[in-house]
Amino acid sequence: MIPKYELLGVNISAINYDQATELMILSAQQRLGSVITHLPVHGLVLASRDAVLREKINSFDIVAPDGQPVRWALNFLYGTGLSDRVYGPEFMIQLCQKAASLGIGVYLYGSYPHVVERLRANLLKRFPDLKVAGYESPPFRPLTPQEDKDAVDRINCSGAGIVFLGLGCPLQDMFAYEHRQKINAVQVCVGAAFDLHAENKKMAPRWMQERGLEWLYRLVQDPRRLWWRYLSTNSMFLLLLLKVCLTNRSKLTLPKV
Repeated sequence: MIPKYELLGVNISAINYDQATELMILSAQQRLGSVITHLPVHGLVLASRDAVLREKINSFDIVAPDGQPVRWALNFLYGTGLSDRVYGPEFMIQLCQKAASLGIGVYLYGSYPHVVERLRANLLKRFPDLKVAGYESPPFRPLTPQEDKDAVDRINCSGAGIVFLGLGCPLQDMFAYEHRQKINAVQVCVGAAFDLHAENKKMAPRWMQERGLEWLYRLVQDPRRLWWRYLSTNSMFLLLLLKVCLTNRSKLTLPKV
């Protein structure tokens, strides 16, 4: 059992890459409807402010600390000693590598048609033995009941053991929750991984990732769309975390960053 710790009302798993990969591969082999999502600061703040979304995410098997600040908060408040985050795009690569070696099929669901097609091509170039059982870009609107049923049938009939969801937060989390009893495979919410591995967007340098500055790299690339998101969610995260710290000063653990 992987322990979870409450951050701003959201239960975050104190987990590393190896543990997450092992658990998801086991679930995929058994065709269990498990769900893992990856929460950076933005996703954590969204869930903390939306009771419905928070309840759904808290029901997932694994809620990985995608952002370095989320990992730092776990170490600071609970002394979890996590040495690294579990970054969605990196986890996707590790999971694909393992799936390729074991013959587990994967399904790519999300983003734009040209992005998911490029993603498939890049993954197969990197992992020639990977079985991409299917891929599709759903319409950018709510699915009709029939469309939803058809999508579930396509995924289940493909034989995929792992479904990567690249719909963005919180849409991918809502989709995973609503289909956890319908899709006979592991659902892995990876968000920006589709764009990054399709080379539609650039990944932040390693040194910026390690210092929790990935948000700044993305902001510079797309300031018009992202400035308010990061200003509001980053500020809210710091304020809420400060409130927690002031309330629990006697229980804090020295940070392990």
